[in-house]
Amino acid sequence: MDNITEDNTVTTDMSCRKSHHPEHVKKDLTNRLNRIEGQIRGIKGMVDKDVYCDDIITQLSATQSALNSVAKVLLQGHLKGCVVDRLTEGDDEVLDELLVTIQKLMRK
Repeated sequence: MDNITEDNTVTTDMSCRKSHHPEHVKKDLTNRLNRIEGQIRGIKGMVDKDVYCDDIITQLSATQSALNSVAKVLLQGHLKGCVVDRLTEGDDEVLDELLVTIQKLMRK
């Protein structure tokens, strides 16, 4: 699991739990992320070509919306799968973890 520290350093915890998304969900997420990656490359090209700022901002907004859609799919799967499973096992700490996750999403 990647963790972002206060100084925005990304660390990886190799002992983390793993999600178990069905293959069709993983394929959907991968396709969405590939499109986002293409959007980012397109935005970089727009900057290099000195495209009008407002047009670049419009593309950034569309990209952010696409990222938010990916986050919604992941959050839904997390709630219906991981959170429910951990609560069933008596692990109430998952609720605190979920609150932190939602706070991260709301900062955007």
